[in-house]
Amino acid sequence: MKEIITGSEALMRSLQQEGVTTIFGYPGGAIMPVYDALFDYTRGEKKAFEHILVRHEQAAAHAAEGYARVSGEVGVCLVTSGPGATNTLTGVADAMMDSTPIVVIAGQVGVAALGTDAFQEVDLVGVSQPISKWSYQIRHAKDVAWAVSRAFFIAKSGRPGPVVLDFLKNAQTGTTEWEPQHVNFIRSYVPYPKLDELCVRQAAELINQAKKPLALVGQGVELGNAHNELLEFLEKADIPAGRTMLGLSALPSDHPLNVGMLGMHGNYAPNLKEQECDVLIAIGMRFSDRVTGRTDTYAKQAKVVHLDIDKSEINKNVKADVAVVGDCKVSLPAITRLLKKADHREWRESFKPLEQKERETVVEPAIHPIEGPLLMGEVVNAVAEATKGEAVLVTDVGQNQLFSCRYFKYKKKRSVVSSGGLGTMGYGLPAAIGATFGAPERTICCFMGDGGLQMCIEELGTIMEQRSPVKMIMLNNNYLGNVRQWQDMFWNKRKSFTYMLNPQFRYIAQAYGIGYRALIDRSELQAAVQEMLNTPGAFLLECAIKEDDDVLPITPPGMSVDEMMLEI
Repeated sequence: MKEIITGSEALMRSLQQEGVTTIFGYPGGAIMPVYDALFDYTRGEKKAFEHILVRHEQAAAHAAEGYARVSGEVGVCLVTSGPGATNTLTGVADAMMDSTPIVVIAGQVGVAALGTDAFQEVDLVGVSQPISKWSYQIRHAKDVAWAVSRAFFIAKSGRPGPVVLDFLKNAQTGTTEWEPQHVNFIRSYVPYPKLDELCVRQAAELINQAKKPLALVGQGVELGNAHNELLEFLEKADIPAGRTMLGLSALPSDHPLNVGMLGMHGNYAPNLKEQECDVLIAIGMRFSDRVTGRTDTYAKQAKVVHLDIDKSEINKNVKADVAVVGDCKVSLPAITRLLKKADHREWRESFKPLEQKERETVVEPAIHPIEGPLLMGEVVNAVAEATKGEAVLVTDVGQNQLFSCRYFKYKKKRSVVSSGGLGTMGYGLPAAIGATFGAPERTICCFMGDGGLQMCIEELGTIMEQRSPVKMIMLNNNYLGNVRQWQDMFWNKRKSFTYMLNPQFRYIAQAYGIGYRALIDRSELQAAVQEMLNTPGAFLLECAIKEDDDVLPITPPGMSVDEMMLEI
């Protein structure tokens, strides 16, 4: 005879079966039966999970994202119905844009109350379907094991993404016979397309014929764990490679074929060379508008080879001459086997004058200024040098994000956690908390602006309670800096509501028992960074930054990538 258990107990067992060890959440009325079951699974002989009590449900979703991004596992968050569920939707949309595997489990009113505008009732499936990979309402206890297994399979397979489970209260309290489920097939869902051998041969032929090939490396390499396959491909064909922001750690910063970051605030050489190369090989990237600039003038001289696991990305923004649809861990070696050993030294050398021009005009003044207030670039560079490429970079959104992505260094995979597609301010702090649980052996450095920190400042409470060792570097310029820069450049310097009157952050850090140091004088920069890194646990390093410090280079919106500006 099979064991009879509640739907809430079935959820616990199903999560355990999926290998879940960490849950980020916030309890409430409609999810209380689940939290009651969770009580036994966080202590004693049954202990299976560590539950991280966040201070806001949006932070639960972002923390789950940070956990997933550094660990390669599915992040899990648990919230109540109504506002609890809707608060997670920014994180769901963020995860969808950045292909991050998370599962959000939200309480819901009982089946008899559906559609009655009951207390804290929201049509969660209806509002989450457009921004999730799958959204499902669990109405009966007997469906829990199947729904959870299916949710994890969908979230982590193929192109990863967020899944939302709307868990009715009667399904939580109702009973069912316990029978574990293992979903590994869904009709009409093909997460790993079969490689088209003809396309593989055509891609290899184009690359073999290329005189000026350029690879564009995206986060798909990280998601597919194809780092070694990428190196073998690039090195055999001797192809210089630019990286998207989320693909930065797919290739070590010091690799000789790495030519920098792509995009609006990326590096000068790869952006200009996109307009000169004869074969453009896009690997696990989606040709975001922040990478391409004007698509009608983008790389028109080049044959485009696009490798992606998601067929919907092919020809969406940039037309491909050859499309290889499949997992890059499979497609890259398939192409590599057909490549001739190449030597593109002359082509690679042509990048160096552009790199030197950017270094002299932008980089050196940003990281080694002689006088004046502190600059963001020099702070990022100091932290990067002190951590020797071993740390995980977590960013908020804005100038702090762009400077830190430009000047941080990466030796290890899964070292960049940032909100790319959605650009979510407030993302950094909770994502960094999640990262400390996903990669507890690594140093987590979180760069934030004064605006972004205050978006989710309540999560300092989570850091306090969990003793999360987040190293927070706040680049404080008393402005919403990125918007201020655009107002200066494109809106006649009309700084409309971008100045911020900030609190005394030292007292906030003190209230939460978090280490703190204010940095004003660059002569103290190295010592301040070392103090932060050497202090056990969390630390807030507040840096007084030049108010009109601008991110350069920049490709202004509506312009071509080769119109990138080194100076304003």
